[in-house]
Amino acid sequence: MKAPPLLPGMRAALLMAVLMLAVSALAYAVRPVHKLADARPRIQLEQLVPERFGPWRAVRVGAVVLPDPQALQTLDRIYTQLLSRTYVNDRGVVVMLSIAYGDDQRAAMAVHYPEVCYPAQGFALDSSRTGAIDTVQGRIPVRRLETSLAQQRYEPVTYWTTIGDTVSLGGFEKRLIELRHGLRREIPDGLLVRVSTINRDSARAFADQEAFTRDLLAHLGPEGRRWLAGTARTAPAP
Repeated sequence: MKAPPLLPGMRAALLMAVLMLAVSALAYAVRPVHKLADARPRIQLEQLVPERFGPWRAVRVGAVVLPDPQALQTLDRIYTQLLSRTYVNDRGVVVMLSIAYGDDQRAAMAVHYPEVCYPAQGFALDSSRTGAIDTVQGRIPVRRLETSLAQQRYEPVTYWTTIGDTVSLGGFEKRLIELRHGLRREIPDGLLVRVSTINRDSARAFADQEAFTRDLLAHLGPEGRRWLAGTARTAPAP
């Protein structure tokens, strides 16, 4: 007995079911199965970042902007290590450094961007633009923010993030990097490096932050530079 022909609606439903099964099978086949962090030496931020380098030395005073206690509990689950230090140079310039490292940087464990952190502390986000810093490790794409608190504390911020060994400022580029790791069945690690100064003169503040960043990377070994700034990048600034 010949089976009755499928109606158009039934054919479409069957095709959709087949496609959904195929997508599910593909997602299962390429799901990440191992952490990139497990395949390379463990990072220790306290040891990696020196307390003295060039004209800079760490001091025990300062006011690095950190998330509120409830948010910090969340960050403790997201990040493997957090480092916050304040440095001063021989000219009296004070720079605040904050580094957050996580061994799982998938979308559900996304880095805590300053655009979120600062407004959560009551700061106004006055401007945001991309730029780049030329260092011994190559050109690092960065994002520069101008923030202010009650029109009294003006804190320009420079930051960048890494996913594996690639610097990313988020958005579509970040998704592509994550996809590349996913196709290799890797769970990428990554970190966020944030440098800020309290200065109403944003141009002067960003220049000081560039100098600090260049000095820091210049005084690290090749492995330390790779951890903080990824692999060398010479593309034009974003």
